[in-house]
Amino acid sequence: MDEAKYQKNLLFALGIHYLCGKKKQIVEYMLTLIIIVLTCIVSIVAFGNKKLMNTLVFFPPAVGAGQWYRLFSYGILHANYTHLFFNMFTFYLFGSYVEEVCVSTLGEPTGSICYLALYLTALPVSIFPSYRGHRNDTSYYGVGASGAISAVVFAYVLVNPMNFMGIMFIPIMMPAFLFSILFVAVSVYLDKNHPGGINHLAHITGGIYGLLFMVVAFFALIRFNLIGRFFSLIKVDSLGDLIHFGF
Repeated sequence: MDEAKYQKNLLFALGIHYLCGKKKQIVEYMLTLIIIVLTCIVSIVAFGNKKLMNTLVFFPPAVGAGQWYRLFSYGILHANYTHLFFNMFTFYLFGSYVEEVCVSTLGEPTGSICYLALYLTALPVSIFPSYRGHRNDTSYYGVGASGAISAVVFAYVLVNPMNFMGIMFIPIMMPAFLFSILFVAVSVYLDKNHPGGINHLAHITGGIYGLLFMVVAFFALIRFNLIGRFFSLIKVDSLGDLIHFGF
């Protein structure tokens, strides 16, 4: 391995080391916080402003008529406070991690640009299948950043496949790589059988896009093989490596 590649790999390792809590230092996840604050402000204002909600909501016929901005603006709207809280809480947990990995590995401003591009491009990509399926549906509306957040969560899975994850309030934890597989399987089933007003297809699309974006971006920018690293980190020696009860 040449010196330049060694330094890049070392920088990536230091970034992961830092995020795992080995260094006790306060870090500001600026872009993640900015997105959260902006989303909260617009969402809360839109709760009481029907005109603003109608202007920004994802509405396929309007997108087809040229209002392409709705492919992005729907991500700063939410259905209610509960929807907003769970999305932003999840985004903070995983987004702050992924942002720091990007910055620690790619440096500034490349890392911040990469992270912001991941989130922003995931908004139209994750909702595009819904647009194709409902382009003439005047009764279809969509709000929420879940698709983009799924992209960020799966980016986290890619760089830390053995970290334990779970669903909030359910005391069953499993490694991130296994959780992501089950998440996709359940989402596919629910999308086909019990949609319940939740855009499971956007979650699936966003998650897959998050993986692809990170793989392509890291290889293109620093020739770092995230796929190889992902599989090298997966080590299962016992049942305890696959499931854990409790938080």
